[in-house]
Amino acid sequence: MPQRLDRILSECTTYTRSELKRMILRGEITVDGEAARRPEQKVDPDRQEIALLGRPIACGHSYLMMNKPAGFVSATDDPRQKTVLELVPPELRRKSLFPAGRLDKDTEGFLLLTDDGDFAHRILSPKNHVAKTYFARVEGELCADAAARFGAGVTLEDGALCRPAKLEALSPQNGEYRVVLHEGMYHQVKRMFLACGAQVVYLKREAIGELPLDGSLPLGGCRPLDAGELEKIASNGFIKPKSLKNV
Repeated sequence: MPQRLDRILSECTTYTRSELKRMILRGEITVDGEAARRPEQKVDPDRQEIALLGRPIACGHSYLMMNKPAGFVSATDDPRQKTVLELVPPELRRKSLFPAGRLDKDTEGFLLLTDDGDFAHRILSPKNHVAKTYFARVEGELCADAAARFGAGVTLEDGALCRPAKLEALSPQNGEYRVVLHEGMYHQVKRMFLACGAQVVYLKREAIGELPLDGSLPLGGCRPLDAGELEKIASNGFIKPKSLKNV
């Protein structure tokens, strides 16, 4: 559906409407290869190509994979700490971008960033059973029946009951385990291990749904997800992203 050019671009970029107006007047924005001259020009983003400074602009929803490093909080803004959005390269930034769920400040790995609130809600809702897979390194004596307790649903120290999860021993002598769960309580993996006698000293999210973290993505790196990758996140059939125009 045709919309005002400045409105489309204000939703798809981090520029304000006044900044976009000046860029349009300078001829820095094109529609189908021709310079746009009016902010109110009607453009159909489904049928026409919009470019800013020679770079095509994707106007559908955005879905990004980030390999989150330790030291950044999973928030859109924080007055005291660095946020994961500071790591997003300028060409991928949007005003409405946010982390779908959170990883603790000291946790690394796969963080999904999007501006599709409905998709994020469905990914995070325990009733949709989207798996989150973690690698954990722990210290301390893990109780002998830890796997069974994870499978039955660990009762945390404050009395909260977790949904059943999977605990896989990778290298018990080195304290290395893999955890698969389908919910996201505050500090959940750390609290589950603590309830079973061990303390997490390193945690990394390895996958969301059936989609693993891209092994070639460096710490702090970020890239768009393609349609096939989004299908792997939503592989249980409960979830469909609204728009894949930019992937």
